[in-house]
Amino acid sequence: MRQSRRRKAAIGAVVAATAVVAALTGCTPQSSGSTTGSKDQLTLGMTADIPGWDPAVQPSFQGWADMAVWDELFRCDAKGVPHPDIAESFKFSGNKSLTVHIRPGMKFTDGEPVNAAAVKTAIEYGASQANSRLKGITITTPDAMTAVFTLPAPEPLFQTLMCYQAIPSPKSVKAGEKSKTWTNPVGSGPYVLDKSKTTEGSVYTFTKNNDYWDSKTFPYKKLVLKVLKSTTAAVNALKTGQIDGTLVDSTTLNEAKSSAGVSIMTLKDPNTTRLLITDHTGKIIPALGNVNVRRAMNMVFDRDSIAKNLYQGHATPAYQIFNPGSDAYIDGLKNPYPYDVAKAKKLMADAGYANGFTLQIPFIDNGGNGISLMLPYVTQQLALINIKVQQVTLSGPNEYSELLGGKYPVPLWQLGNYGQSLQDIQDYVTQSGIWNVEHEPDATIDKLWAQITAGKDVKQAQQEINRYVIDQAWFVPMVYADNFYAHSSKVSIPESTDYSGLQPMLWDFK
Repeated sequence: MRQSRRRKAAIGAVVAATAVVAALTGCTPQSSGSTTGSKDQLTLGMTADIPGWDPAVQPSFQGWADMAVWDELFRCDAKGVPHPDIAESFKFSGNKSLTVHIRPGMKFTDGEPVNAAAVKTAIEYGASQANSRLKGITITTPDAMTAVFTLPAPEPLFQTLMCYQAIPSPKSVKAGEKSKTWTNPVGSGPYVLDKSKTTEGSVYTFTKNNDYWDSKTFPYKKLVLKVLKSTTAAVNALKTGQIDGTLVDSTTLNEAKSSAGVSIMTLKDPNTTRLLITDHTGKIIPALGNVNVRRAMNMVFDRDSIAKNLYQGHATPAYQIFNPGSDAYIDGLKNPYPYDVAKAKKLMADAGYANGFTLQIPFIDNGGNGISLMLPYVTQQLALINIKVQQVTLSGPNEYSELLGGKYPVPLWQLGNYGQSLQDIQDYVTQSGIWNVEHEPDATIDKLWAQITAGKDVKQAQQEINRYVIDQAWFVPMVYADNFYAHSSKVSIPESTDYSGLQPMLWDFK
């Protein structure tokens, strides 16, 4: 999950995630083949199921299902810059106000018009969610096709957050709110769910919405999503023509590469594999409140060995959580916590925890996130300083809400890095961040974030945040890991336009 298009992070959903980049050039789609036997069908493997059809709880990672049925105000490019979608034109006023003019003539697939009232209903529903970043937003509709959004206080990522708001039909919102069960996703997007050919947890089938305003960007008449949590099973399905594309990891890359008719897209350094130590005050696990314990945890990981051996060379050592080239990234930073087990043991002893403690780490069997690869190694290395790891396997429709619910203060995850580090800071560092699962306040972070909000020395403040979380060892970054997308050579993917760099977006398949 990052792992991204992170619209759901903005409206209070779980996992993230993730961010969108749209190919809005309007180029004529090429006639594309499909290994499934029909040139008109695109079949994709997903390494995780969707948690139902509530638009506020869709996964940010591999979110092709919601991209299919719901449209958005904007589509964003790799830097989070918005481009027209439902909003044919728009204007931001600072970091607090936005005016949009709705594209005329659009309809939801239930026949209702896409207008300012519908947009207001959808955004207000998202803003009502527990972890919404749009809490307190006010929405006025000066006329039927204009909506004005105003936040109670400036938000540095307002522009980016507004990119990821699904706009479902008002009737479906009201039905979902009333029954608490979202079974019929109704939007104005490029596809419509075919319930007769859908089995929840296994396969989701969609037919093309020929009335969609940008139909030519989506060339396939039918979209099929198959849930294949095992990357081995997914590669086998690709090799035998059952699917047209799937994420693969370093353990299955070579097999995919060796298959006839399979092409590989490399998503270079899009994410950081890391432990997130969010119990900074030791409220849940007292030992984690001691900075020497957190530093010791950093020092038992040989990042060069992880990159070379575990990831088979498809990764580079990471000493900070931010992407090279982003504003928060510190160029030339040397490893602040070199691999040194003896020194780590001394830090534990100095902190009064020579005998260690027990740490529960949640695990979700998602072949696309690399955790099954890393968790045995993490368990082995932390044991060197007497930290006993207990794996807690999460499953079912609530697995991600459990992961992010705060019960487990040290998640291990491979998280995507956004097109701008401000989004990374908000998701992973600030008190409200969805991956800062304990949501503990911190005066230093609050002060620097306030400086960013005020627009004062923004890049400098981001780097100061980076230095602070490194010094306080809030994270155990391990490697920048490459991602790979394997697909039929008959399917063209000119580029991946995902804001978090984790997978191609639905509109990338040509």
